[in-house]
Amino acid sequence: MTAVQESARVLANDRLGRDTYRIRLECPELASRIRPGQFVMVRADRPNDPLLGRPFALYDTVLDGQGAVVGIDIVYLVVGKTTGLLAQSAAGDRIGLWGPLGNGFRPIESAGHIALIAGGIGQTPFLAYARELLGTRGFAGSDPKKRAERVTVYYGVRSAEYAAGVSDFEAAGCTVRLTSNDGTIGVKGFVTDLVASELPADRWIACGPEPMLHAVSDLANRLGIPCDVSLETPMACGLGICFSCVTKIRTPDGWDYKRVCVDGPVFDACNVVW
Repeated sequence: MTAVQESARVLANDRLGRDTYRIRLECPELASRIRPGQFVMVRADRPNDPLLGRPFALYDTVLDGQGAVVGIDIVYLVVGKTTGLLAQSAAGDRIGLWGPLGNGFRPIESAGHIALIAGGIGQTPFLAYARELLGTRGFAGSDPKKRAERVTVYYGVRSAEYAAGVSDFEAAGCTVRLTSNDGTIGVKGFVTDLVASELPADRWIACGPEPMLHAVSDLANRLGIPCDVSLETPMACGLGICFSCVTKIRTPDGWDYKRVCVDGPVFDACNVVW
């Protein structure tokens, strides 16, 4: 669907974990068009600092009391100027954003068990997707349809204080398996170690830091498990104009650069040249 630009009113901005927040934005037109796996570009409501927007995945859509879609939730980690400004936003403030952008997750019509593998802030595209897979919510005008019997979220964080949104996934009907680098929550170690030990699911979808995605991709390839990855590549425009977000993707003749913002951000893991 065609992207739209909105000045969205902040409805809430809640802390979920250390340096991690969920901002709720009123943007009914954009929210009615967006699908899981797509993203929006967000720009703080300031004249020119920062000048460029930043990409954020759809976390979930927001419904009013009658079930109409009225806004979106974005979950973000404070790491720079834009996210620092977002953390200061309060209800009633205005945030500039445009979207939906990207192609979102590839359609799955029927599956037994889906594993959503997240590292760091990589859980953020997965709540809406879990709802779609389990058939509890439709997106972009589609009716809810159950597409998976089970969804397990494998979620790795540095420590317990960074685990954000776990209760949201559990409330959505997912099983959540946690790992942490220091052992303060879940199993001590990397999320890839847990995935390798359990070898879960019929299909994997992963999002997180590139080294994690590379490891997940290699493991899936060795085991012959279909795997998609949602790349967290930095972007400047989100529209495919600036070519700042290219990544190497395999082609019949070798490889070529593809723009993550318009050709992705979701790719078949076996096609990514790590």
